[in-house]
Amino acid sequence: MTKKKHRKPSNNKISNLTNTILSILKKDRNQSFNYKQIAAKIGVNDASSRNQIIKKLQQLKAKQEIEEVERGKFKAIISTEYHTGRVDMASRGAGYIISDDFEDDVYIASNNMNKALHGDEVEFYAYKRLKGGKREGEITQIIKRAKTEYVGVIQLNKNYAFVVVDSNKMYTDIFVPINKTMKAKDGDKVLVSLEEWPEKADSPNGKVIEVLGRPGEHNTEIHAILAEYGLPLEFPKEVEDFANKIDTSITKEEIAKRRDMREDLTFTIDPKDAKDFDDALSFKVLDNGLYEIGIHIADVSHYLQPGTILDDEAYERATSVYLVDRVVPMLPEVLSNNACSLRPNEEKYTFSAVFKMNDKAEVVHEWFGRTVTYSDARFAYEEAQAIIEHNDAMSADDVSNNPKKIDTTIPADVAISGKEYQTTPEIAQAILKMDAFAKKMRSKRMRSGAISFDKVEVKFNLDQDANPVGVFFKTSKDANKMIEEFMLLANRKVSEFVGKQKKTFIYRVHDEPDDSKLAALQNVVSRFGYKLNFKDKKTTASSLNNLLSSVNGKKEQNLVDTLTIRTMSKAEYTTHNIGHYGLAFDYYSHFTSPIRRYPDVMAHRLLQLYLDGQPSANADIYEDKCNHSSNMENLATKAERDSIKYMQIRFMEDHKDENFVGVISGVTDWGIYIEIIENKCEGMVSVRDMKDDHYQFDEDHYALIGKNSKTMYQLGDEVVVKVKNTDLVKKHLDFYLIGKHQE
Repeated sequence: MTKKKHRKPSNNKISNLTNTILSILKKDRNQSFNYKQIAAKIGVNDASSRNQIIKKLQQLKAKQEIEEVERGKFKAIISTEYHTGRVDMASRGAGYIISDDFEDDVYIASNNMNKALHGDEVEFYAYKRLKGGKREGEITQIIKRAKTEYVGVIQLNKNYAFVVVDSNKMYTDIFVPINKTMKAKDGDKVLVSLEEWPEKADSPNGKVIEVLGRPGEHNTEIHAILAEYGLPLEFPKEVEDFANKIDTSITKEEIAKRRDMREDLTFTIDPKDAKDFDDALSFKVLDNGLYEIGIHIADVSHYLQPGTILDDEAYERATSVYLVDRVVPMLPEVLSNNACSLRPNEEKYTFSAVFKMNDKAEVVHEWFGRTVTYSDARFAYEEAQAIIEHNDAMSADDVSNNPKKIDTTIPADVAISGKEYQTTPEIAQAILKMDAFAKKMRSKRMRSGAISFDKVEVKFNLDQDANPVGVFFKTSKDANKMIEEFMLLANRKVSEFVGKQKKTFIYRVHDEPDDSKLAALQNVVSRFGYKLNFKDKKTTASSLNNLLSSVNGKKEQNLVDTLTIRTMSKAEYTTHNIGHYGLAFDYYSHFTSPIRRYPDVMAHRLLQLYLDGQPSANADIYEDKCNHSSNMENLATKAERDSIKYMQIRFMEDHKDENFVGVISGVTDWGIYIEIIENKCEGMVSVRDMKDDHYQFDEDHYALIGKNSKTMYQLGDEVVVKVKNTDLVKKHLDFYLIGKHQE
């Protein structure tokens, strides 16, 4: 690793003098400066430079860009040209500002960044002139840093150190005095905190706040992923202690305040390896041709009281983070895996949505409130799926009237215990009946314009040392969809109940897709022979569903699924209800996972507030909480993606000598991105490594085309690749291109 030297300031002090003077005056716009003070700030003192400054000051005064407030003293003229926005760094230190004041992003050259970093909220000045049709500007002030902690590798010198930041969005190293390195060894991966950025220094000063370990080691890289996004690894001791002292016993006094549903047949269906059971379903056949179905959710808000350090910690985290090899929970284990987890054969406090439904799966009565429940059984999705599949030939009439005819066998290969067993006819009947209801509810949603995303999830088989020894794909079957439909029902009905009262609530909203993104999707999928119809909301949803079902099982499925998801707006939390486009619901909230999501806890609190007849809560306070929750969800998603990418690269390290068939998933002027079909690992072939021809990027065809051979590598093509390089630190996977795949 080559050592970096402390960079010196540029000697070209007087170049672009107009911008430099304006920048000085605008930065301290309440102060006035004479030419000597400006010369000192620029760092020049020769007569020629001073004369140039005097001349420029007069020119700027004549253009009315600055004013002479007293003899020889100048101030910037504050016009309405100041705007605020967020920095989006590009390569080589330049960037763009995304601002509500401008339709297009405003370009900021590297010498006008004025120490702003990626994601910072800044004030900027937009030049009146356009350069090459693009608006340019200059950052005048940093309003709020997006982050102050960075992950990188430390390089030690005798008296100081530098941290080379992992992120390619960071254009500078961080200078660390030798007494602030926490005794990190040269080449260690560290978490560094920005302290200050002196006026004339090229690099900010920082201090090491945590030594993460040696780059490339498993625990180092997982900790680094969390640290990169400012996500916690462990709970502070005082929070753990507080949680451990909570009274989690089930008391007669508390039961008396709740609807007692312990006698109702109740069970959970979750992944095999789940430890926290957020939700349970209860099922009861009523006399009048109706069925009572309860969706029972862990009553986290009973234990999590506002104003406590535990609640503050849960709010700050806002979500559990699901990395490849671990879960970083929102709540300490005493709550998440014990008191709040709806484990079998245990009484629990729950918050329930209870519906009476007819045979058409229509809700004819609804009830919301706090309950006490008892789970009779726990199922893995595969076990419930076995019940559904073994009885798919049974008539609805027999399921309702002859439950003893139901095959109740859970085979050994899917049983949690690993041994074959029989469940009760009552539970099997409940599963089959609710599966039939779920299919009707899903069908109705689809007819209303919901989008059906069944994107394949990549999962890893890990050995005891967290090494990936295999890849498998998680797909959604009937049992998964059954649970999903009832959770959607509870989420929808709770938000509708509050929304129709016009009271403050936390909605999960999803805007309509952007027209330009839909047009870009059409452009790509037409290459595979698919057509989309964007005439109106209904036809758009319908043609997107047709597209998603048409690509199912085909080589281009993952590419088309990914591109379709990218056309969608991002779902977010807000108190302003605009409905949920993807689900085709007018009202939607998150109510069913309070163990792992803080918005659900807030939804519980608000619902109880209104059930108690209280007035509407302060919307502004809850909107701030919504923004925080959306932001933390976004960071958690990025960390989850990074951990998958990291594990894919580790997996590919052990397969360096193999050829793989992949689909071209992206094309740029610097190379092509390829996703391997059998394991979904994505890497890049650099155009520099395509030595058989000189390849040029054709934007219209999403292709690289050989200048001489006219060989075309196009989005969606199948190719054969081999691993060239795996970089666990930068999470890069590079391939050699062997050639086109011949079937």
